[in-house]
Amino acid sequence: MSSFEQKDPLLIYKFEAFNLFKQMLLDTNKTIISFLLRAGIPMQQEPHQATAQDMPRPTDMSQLQTNTAEIDAAGEDYAADENDMYNQPGSTVVRTPVQSGPKIGRNDPCPCGSGKKYKQCHGRGL
Repeated sequence: MSSFEQKDPLLIYKFEAFNLFKQMLLDTNKTIISFLLRAGIPMQQEPHQATAQDMPRPTDMSQLQTNTAEIDAAGEDYAADENDMYNQPGSTVVRTPVQSGPKIGRNDPCPCGSGKKYKQCHGRGL
């Protein structure tokens, strides 16, 4: 590449690169716009009419048996109670706090027994 009009070749290179970049942007925008104009837009379809097969059938109540007498005879043994949830026998769990050992210093020997300092052994990356 030669110098034009006594200008720095680097400046000429920058101007040419910028012009090529602008041309690339224009071509890309042109391609995108032409694609969008040719693309088809899907239209919302009309909701289909409900047919007799789509409708839920009503429940036949004559087939059901009533067992209210059996429930009343059983009494309160089967009824749900809020005490059932909170007072379950044998389910008391005692939680103890986690005990932590003494803190290991960075320059202390590593507890794994390697003889290295903690920062060079298991403390690496902390």
